[in-house]
Amino acid sequence: MLRKFLTGTLAALACSLGQAAEPVNFGIISTESAAHLKADWAPILEEMSQATGYEVKAYFATDYAGIIEAMRFKKVDVAWMGNKSGIEAVDRAGGEVFAQTTYADGSPGYWSLLITHKDSPYHSVDDVLKNAKSINFGLGDPNSTSGTAVPGYYVFAKNGVDPRTAFKTARPANHEANLMAVASGQVDVATNNTEALEKFTKRSPEKAAEVRVIWKSPLIPADPMVWRADLDSAKKQKIKAFLLSYGQGDSDLAKAQLARLNKLTFGAFKDSSNAQLIPIRQLILAKQKLQLEADTTLSAADKQAKLAELDKQLADLNTQLAAAH
Repeated sequence: MLRKFLTGTLAALACSLGQAAEPVNFGIISTESAAHLKADWAPILEEMSQATGYEVKAYFATDYAGIIEAMRFKKVDVAWMGNKSGIEAVDRAGGEVFAQTTYADGSPGYWSLLITHKDSPYHSVDDVLKNAKSINFGLGDPNSTSGTAVPGYYVFAKNGVDPRTAFKTARPANHEANLMAVASGQVDVATNNTEALEKFTKRSPEKAAEVRVIWKSPLIPADPMVWRADLDSAKKQKIKAFLLSYGQGDSDLAKAQLARLNKLTFGAFKDSSNAQLIPIRQLILAKQKLQLEADTTLSAADKQAKLAELDKQLADLNTQLAAAH
């Protein structure tokens, strides 16, 4: 009997140690400095470690592509991403959306912005485009939804403008860097979003007071949480259960958890799937269609064939979206 007890105890201990030896690498997109992101995410990831039994390690990269590639090569298991980077992770890195953020103020999403210095002469998109050759412009990360994909369609593609060549200078940076650059006058206009501006305003109110918004996009769906589709099912179950229960309820613990999410501008997480990416996929295809229609280098036949293919892809997405609802 004692031998059986000891054998069982040692087996359970070995299993526990084996589980602890398999960390979960949690990717965090570079919307701002790694130091700020680490400070806000660290207590949440520590609680995830305690709740799941897995050591959860934060994984940072200098740009969004670094997180996508890390997931592709299995250096990242789970990640907080934007919708555009989520699309790249699903299509190129074996990712799968399993949850979605919400916002502390109850918003169903967030908005892309164009920002300028409070004293600048630019007050609209028209002002910016008319004076592009005099403007030093702050682009977003190439895989950012609000920094690139959304303004790329609504501000640039719809006006037949290539932001990479239209301005005096154009350089990509994360949201925090663009806010700092606009506030200090290093760039004249930049892309940004309401989430980053809210955090910046809380952290650096004097600098934020130097920034003025000149354009606000249509609503962007809240961010996806993405994991590797081939991740161990036990890990998936524990991670999802933790996130969907985090900050839920009226207990003191839940209120403390929700306060930690609020520092990120988030509310509680909710269940989701790859279907949440469809509206951004549609926007990207619509941008491609506008650019194709304006292309004068293609023959009529080639242009018609390419447009027909884009129309087919858009129709397929409409069908998927209808099925998801």
